[in-house]
Amino acid sequence: MVAALLIPLSRWILIVLAALLVGPTVMLFSVQNARADWRTASREPVGLAPDPARARQAMVQVYGARAVSWRGAFGVHTWFAVKPTGAAEWTTYQIIGWRALYGGDALVVTQGPPDRRWFGAEPELYAQIEGEGVDAVIARIVAAAEAYPWRGTYTLWPGPNSNTFTAMVARAAPELRLDLPSTAIGKDYLGPVTFAAKAPSGTGFQLSLWGLLGLTLAKQEGLEINVAGLTFGIDPLGLAIKAPGIGRIGPAADPVRAHATD
Repeated sequence: MVAALLIPLSRWILIVLAALLVGPTVMLFSVQNARADWRTASREPVGLAPDPARARQAMVQVYGARAVSWRGAFGVHTWFAVKPTGAAEWTTYQIIGWRALYGGDALVVTQGPPDRRWFGAEPELYAQIEGEGVDAVIARIVAAAEAYPWRGTYTLWPGPNSNTFTAMVARAAPELRLDLPSTAIGKDYLGPVTFAAKAPSGTGFQLSLWGLLGLTLAKQEGLEINVAGLTFGIDPLGLAIKAPGIGRIGPAADPVRAHATD
């Protein structure tokens, strides 16, 4: 009888594993960055970030791009960029894993265009706010980035990693209403002893067991189910579904809001 019960269970496990890996397998053969050589890949900006000399208003942008080599078939790397009112340069905040692996501080803060290609992969703009009230949002973002608790720790899967950082900082800036894609592996990692938190968008909540199993229910994200660090979801308001490896299937969400209070 036990054997009879185990056979159906094993089949279900295989079905779940197959479903989890279909998207990444497809992307492995279709994402150019999955096969690129990072040593020669482009790091040029793509024109998504306004020139600070012309756009004097305060602005915040959040970007993501496919990760380097085979990792790009599974997920993206994400980062924050801020420009206070009148600032001459953009400032980018992101977590770089290899720095932590060698005992350094994984939080990297740089000046310059924030919309550079991520070793060949074209960045995508996930959220943007500008204008009135944004300087106060920037102050909270900078404080949250500096207070990130895993600056000396990096784990590709299930976290903490660069997407864990972006999700955590986003919770300090709900004005962004940031909907990180299902390919942002690590966004659901809440830490070793935290199992519930606000969704990164600030419009709902999420439950998570170490980033390996979880549930997010929020107005901005919709319904997301995390299995083994990979996310399935449905965005009923945006008429889209979310799949591991592939990401959003359906109309693209508009990332730009005119003001922090919109």
